[in-house]
This record gives sequence, structure tokens and C-alpha cells, in this order.
Amino acid sequence: MKIAAFIFLLLVFVTSCDHGKFPDQDLSVFRYNESKGISTLDPAFAREQKLIWPVNQLFNGLVQMDDSLNVVPCIAFRWEISEDGRIYTFYLRRDVFFHDNKVFKGGEGRLVNARDFEYSFRRIMDPSVASTGRWILERLEKGGDHPDGFKALDDSTFRIWISQRFSPFLGILTMPYACVVPGEAVEYYGEEFGRNPVGTGPFCIKIWREDEKLILIKNPDYFETDDEGNKLPYLDAIAITFIKDKQSEFLEFLNGNLDFLNGIHPVYKDVLLTPSGKLNPDFHDRFSMISRPFLNTEYLGFLVDTSLKIVKESQLADINLRMAINYGFDRIKMMKYLRNNIGQPALSGFIPEGLPAFDQENVKGYSYNPDTARYLLSRAGYPEGAGLSPILLTTTSDYLDICEFIQFELSRLGIAVNIEVATGASFRNKIANSNLLFFRGSWIADYPDAENYLSLFYSGNKSPVGPNYTQYSDPVYDSLYLAALRSDDPDSLKMLYNSMDRMIIDSAPVVPLFYDYSVRFISRNIQGLNSNPMNLLILKKVKYEN
Repeated sequence: MKIAAFIFLLLVFVTSCDHGKFPDQDLSVFRYNESKGISTLDPAFAREQKLIWPVNQLFNGLVQMDDSLNVVPCIAFRWEISEDGRIYTFYLRRDVFFHDNKVFKGGEGRLVNARDFEYSFRRIMDPSVASTGRWILERLEKGGDHPDGFKALDDSTFRIWISQRFSPFLGILTMPYACVVPGEAVEYYGEEFGRNPVGTGPFCIKIWREDEKLILIKNPDYFETDDEGNKLPYLDAIAITFIKDKQSEFLEFLNGNLDFLNGIHPVYKDVLLTPSGKLNPDFHDRFSMISRPFLNTEYLGFLVDTSLKIVKESQLADINLRMAINYGFDRIKMMKYLRNNIGQPALSGFIPEGLPAFDQENVKGYSYNPDTARYLLSRAGYPEGAGLSPILLTTTSDYLDICEFIQFELSRLGIAVNIEVATGASFRNKIANSNLLFFRGSWIADYPDAENYLSLFYSGNKSPVGPNYTQYSDPVYDSLYLAALRSDDPDSLKMLYNSMDRMIIDSAPVVPLFYDYSVRFISRNIQGLNSNPMNLLILKKVKYEN
């Protein structure tokens, strides 16, 4: 079929109510909605899930993550790590081509080589690019014959040097930031490369209409195959819409115009789910539901650096008050009534369920204990809340119901909480610049290692430079954190991680709320769409079944 005719059919399809396949054409299109919109398809800026999902369909890196969080081959079919854990050597496949594009001779995509990774990594590190992923290469060792910390040894061999052993490094290279891009396309399109992406992935871009739809079509030259040797992907295309209203998005899913719904939202939570968190039996014949631990810890954060005037003059500088808040509400009840038990109440530390270092036995968190909360409130100098001024908690609208639940629970102890709802960009800016004493936060893993969570409390990562938004600092914690970076023994690492997790509970710079679960509602005729603890959207093995 000619490409123009194919695109025409796709346009007809995404504006119709057909179910995945055209009646007279063997074309399958997977449809999902991105309510938050997509601003760029440049992997250098794929920081948020809304960007990571489409970028992962368009680009590949040296390695990738499977559904069990194992690092597996991608463009590199194998690799070697030196005995001291500091030199990584990757051997590249010789059958990976960039998407066809006018920037290449004759419009045909060329073979990927190791120098393309040199170019892509230099681009990430270039301050003028201002990539949000520059940090993934901060551990490189530069010098001698490798001034950048990486080097193409020949067309198919790429080597990386890091300054010291760091066991999560291979996992970091699975992130979209580390994907390969062609220099010809970046230089030709310039700042518009994010709207004209050229990658190596299972799909390539064909149509992007702002705030309306984005269409990705099958890459016929994609290099991966399934276990039986069949070429991937199975789908002919992906159609992404940008409906902002959650109620409208839900109705589109019910009407069969979307194949997939991600997460739970108050708009449709009680329609699709039973009180116990199972799929409503009324929908069993139409949809399937997948729920599993998702590497995301939802929490409330306190600004705790007493060298800051805003903290020094705050009631929340007192650890007794922060601990009283932690003991002062029922996380189990909160999950039951507000989340239909989707997720696990955070009764352990900051490290979420789904990681090997998660340990409920060795890291005891805060359970609901109003008597202990009252005792701590008295120790802070506010018996029954007497003399305690209202505490301002800032959140986004998505978590208003949870914050109001905590507000009500704490009020029964004499702790008055006022809630301020902020917009996303303004909210993030205030947190990064230490302008909020008490705020709602979440941390979704960048890579599947507990170090990623514990880095939020290392003093060297204080915001706005790093992700330590509470401005927590403790020299003992820092020494444990640095020791963990140098260790590659799983048992020793787990002990170090557990010790740091306990310190965070004991110091109370945060109020862990719950360890999230990913929830996917999928049309029954969709096969091969699995779930994973990183909540990655992997569509290359998805197919329609009649």
C-alpha cells in the first residue's frame, strides 16, 4: 500500500469509532490518550512519563529494560564490564538503521555506528543543549585517550569509562536520554528536531497536529524479532490523542475509541473498580485490568534545613511535630476509601515495594497511632494543639482528596492544616527553590535501584541542583550513601540501604503516604500489552486479536 493512502486511512480511523482494524484493510492501530500533552519527542528532554512513552516507540539505546527490570541487549548485542567495574565495552549490532528521512542520501536511513553514540552522548553533555538528562553521564572519567569519558573504538565497539564502580550505571543507560540520534537530523532540524524526530525505534513519526493527534507508523526496517523470529512491531500504527478532560477521556475509552486507560482517577475510579480494587464485573467481557507494584513513592515533604530563615522560624522545624503528623492519620483507611486499595500504604520507609531493598521487617515506618501523635504534639509544646498555628500544605489538584483526608484526620488531634492548590509548573518551581515548607511530592524511579530514592536525602543533591527538595542533611547519612555507591555486594548494599531508610524515618523530613501500583485497563482484543514496575509503555509486541 502506498504511504499516502496508508496515512489517509489512519486519519479516517482516528476520527472514527472503529475498533482497532479497518473492515477492508488489515491495518491495526493502537489508540491511547495523553491528557497532559506532548511538548517534544527529543529523547534529550524525555523527563516525564508523558514524553518517555512516545519517545520509547521512536528511539533505542545500547541496552533496554524488560518487564522484570532486567537489563537486556538492544542496539548493543553484548557488553563487557571490567573487573573494577569502571569500564563498559559495548558491541553493536550491524543491522540497525535510522528511520528513512530526507536528511540522508536518497532519503534512506543509514546504518547506526559507534560514532553516533559518541555524538549523542556529547549532545546530552553540551550545556547549550540544556538536556534534562545531562546528569546520567556525571560519573564519567575523562582523560588520556578518552577526554569525553567515552569513545568509539571502531564502527561497532563503544566504550565508556566511569570514575568509580556504580552498580546502577547499566540501568541508567536504559533511559531515553541515552538513546542514539543521528547528527545529520539534529543539525538539519535544529531546535525543531523534537518535532521531527529521527530514531531507530519500532515506529516512526508521520503526523503531529498540536493538541489534536500524533500518529506513529510501523518502521518496516526495525531490527528486533519475537521469539519465533517474526519481525517486530506487529502493529501498523499508534494514534495518540490529547483530550485534557478526564471525563471525556473515560467516555472515549468506554465507547471503544481508545484501547488503553492508564491509572485511576476520581472521575472513573468507582465506575471501573470495586471497593476492594478489582475490575467491576460489569466490564469483564470488554476490558482486562493489570495492576502491579510501580516504583513510585507518594509522600508529603517538609523543608528541614534550619539554616534557612523560612525553616528556622517555622513550627515544622521541630521533629516532634513532624513525627506527630506522621502518626496522626490512618494510611490503611486512606488507601481503602480514596484509592480502592490500589497501592500499598507506606508503613515502611521511603524505598517502595518492588525493589529488593524494600524491607518491612527491618524498616518500620509510621502506623496510625493517635495517642503517640498527641504525646509528640505535647513534647513539641502544643498539648492538644494549643498554641499551634495552622500549617500550610501545598499540593496539586490531583491529590487534593488525599490532602483533605489528612487535613480532617489531623484536625481531630488539634493540628490545623490549610491546603493550597498550585499548578504544576508553579508548584515544581516553588519546591525546587525551597519556597514551600510543607508540600505534596512523589518520586518515580529514573532507574530501578534504591539508590535513586535515597539520593533525595544526600546533602550533595540539595535542590535546585539536585532532587533533595527537603534540604535534608546528615553527615552519617552522607557517609552511608557514599559507601553504597562504592559497593557492588548485594548483601552489603541492602544493609546500607536499609540503614539509610531507617534514618529517614527517624528524622522525618517526609511523610510517606503510599507505594503506588500501576493500573492499566485494556480492551479485550489487545494482546501483548504487559505491565512493569517502571510503568513503561512497550508497544512493539502488542497485537490485535479478533
